[in-house]
Amino acid sequence: MPVQTIFQSKSTLWIDVTQPTIELLKEIGAQYQIDEYLLEDSIDPDHLPKYEQSGNIKFFLTRENVNQERSSLRGISDVSTKLSFFLINSIIISIHRLESPSVMSVKKDLDALSPEEKEEYTADDIALMLALEIIKTFDAVSTTLDSKLDQLEREVFMDSEPKKDLIKNLYKLKRKSGLNTRILNLSSGWINQFHLLNLKPVELEDLFDKQRDVVSDFDHLTIQVNNLISMYLAMSDQRANQVMKLLAMYSVYFLPITFIAGLYGMNFKYMPELETPYGYFLTLGAMALIVVFTFIYFQRKKWGG
Repeated sequence: MPVQTIFQSKSTLWIDVTQPTIELLKEIGAQYQIDEYLLEDSIDPDHLPKYEQSGNIKFFLTRENVNQERSSLRGISDVSTKLSFFLINSIIISIHRLESPSVMSVKKDLDALSPEEKEEYTADDIALMLALEIIKTFDAVSTTLDSKLDQLEREVFMDSEPKKDLIKNLYKLKRKSGLNTRILNLSSGWINQFHLLNLKPVELEDLFDKQRDVVSDFDHLTIQVNNLISMYLAMSDQRANQVMKLLAMYSVYFLPITFIAGLYGMNFKYMPELETPYGYFLTLGAMALIVVFTFIYFQRKKWGG
């Protein structure tokens, strides 16, 4: 249903609007005297979080996390979706394009209340519940990304041959963490405006603490991902250096014997060693001794890896 009444008591009304059309928004604007520009912002898929007030109407434009795999991570709309709500005295109107886990969670909590408890809830209380659920969506995804980071760390440090797409996965993890951090920092604008609502300071502290905790989690995650990328690149360079070192060692083994083979491959008419009965075997022996002495030298210098 595009429009449904989620909660109603003697003093409070919560109307939820899903996938609204322009015509429906105009009807809502006319009925509740909401500015058309605020309604346009509520359906703009790429709009940044914000708070605005027009007369007795308080407008909160928020973004909740969508824990989904996206092929591109170019902007905040790739990791979040918009959830807007208007507070008009005792009425709250929420508007969103996709199914909102935050709305469903708050609805479930309200449905579980007794009739007497429902009468105690105001529109401001429901707005606070929505805000907490919105921030919790980021808390859940930070836990998911942290588990993903642990998996990638094991690939970097434990696997002898990391997967080919490891660096790509690290980059995606970094982008997700950075975009979520940006959204949370921008969300401070509307979260701080909850001071304007008729709520107890202790209730507001839960919201502020949750936001600070989630921002801290994503900041820590971003630092860890950057460190892991640096470590992976350093280890990749080390592996490449080991390969080059091995190739250099083999070239040292074969350089002198290649020189000897080339020397005796010259077609001169007179070469004294050609008349020696055991010249061929002596030359092979000299080549073998060079390889053995080179090997012993490398072992004593501990250049063999």
